[in-house]
Amino acid sequence: MNDIQDIQKRYDELSAKLSSEQLNNSERSTIGKEYSFLTNILEKHKEIQETEKNIHDANAQISNTDDAELRQMFKDEVLELEVKLKKEKDILEELMFPADETNKANAYIEIRAGAGGQEAALFVADLMRLYTNYGLKKGWNVSIVDYSQTDLKGFKEVILHVKGKNVYGHLKYESGVHRVQRVPLTETSGRVHTSTVTVAVFPEMEEEVKFEIDPEDLKIDVYRAGGAGGQHVNKTESAVRITHLPTNVVVTCQDDRSQHKNKEKAMKMLKSRLLVAQKEKQDAEMQQQRKEQVGSGSRAEKSRTYNYPQNRVSDHQAELTLAKLEYIMEGDLDEIIEALQAKEKQERKKAGIAKK
Repeated sequence: MNDIQDIQKRYDELSAKLSSEQLNNSERSTIGKEYSFLTNILEKHKEIQETEKNIHDANAQISNTDDAELRQMFKDEVLELEVKLKKEKDILEELMFPADETNKANAYIEIRAGAGGQEAALFVADLMRLYTNYGLKKGWNVSIVDYSQTDLKGFKEVILHVKGKNVYGHLKYESGVHRVQRVPLTETSGRVHTSTVTVAVFPEMEEEVKFEIDPEDLKIDVYRAGGAGGQHVNKTESAVRITHLPTNVVVTCQDDRSQHKNKEKAMKMLKSRLLVAQKEKQDAEMQQQRKEQVGSGSRAEKSRTYNYPQNRVSDHQAELTLAKLEYIMEGDLDEIIEALQAKEKQERKKAGIAKK
């Protein structure tokens, strides 16, 4: 069902079904949702046809008049109508191939050192600064939930909480393996090393989302939160670690001085991670059924390479290379994110019109 004729046919079928008195309330509700969804698409398509007709008529007037003032007036009208037409087509595309509702959510970013020892840990700190700066440019609120620092001011791992408009829709593409190629500070012979950092991004669950976890499946530990260089160290056991035993998923939080608040935040993170794992499993099953590989955004995939000697960043998902690494590391991510969003949009269109 990828063209208007198919939509119109389906709309007519549903219209006939809704006129039947044999439908029960549940069936009527289900059919009604799809009917409303298709109605919006057809109405927007009708608006587009009307605008296209107005453009055609205005162009005809330009051809048929010798009056310079009138010709200019119709030319101006055509320009305005073409801007309107583009907006209407963009809206229609979003109606037919809507983005995931999860895109609107806040997000957690987990950044962990991979291969490369101290150099990988230093790059974790660099990525933390990159995402913090990007968040500030977007007007988001970025805070550190948990971290484990090294003696060279790097991080074995750090977890950020990012709050704002459409955060997950921008940051979800960051999941994957990030490779850095540069001469480490600890390298005396000037050789370029390749190190890796893994990034995982999870949407923050909304309060109204029902996701039950059996308390028997949880192991909860409390411990003293640590600070960098002995600063701001808690004297009480306020940090919280929660392990979900069936999946072995572990979340930690030492953001707050209150153990209760840290436990609350950790539970929210755990639910978000388990919900994403569940969704990824469903997506994988759907892809298997379709026998189609469209790029899952899995955390196992190579995401991006940062090449310092060549001042180059290559995003492997977007198939985009930019020679401005220094700007990107300061949070200038828009060009990459927009390319990834455009690619996802194309994949939504390949998958066909959403079912409502």
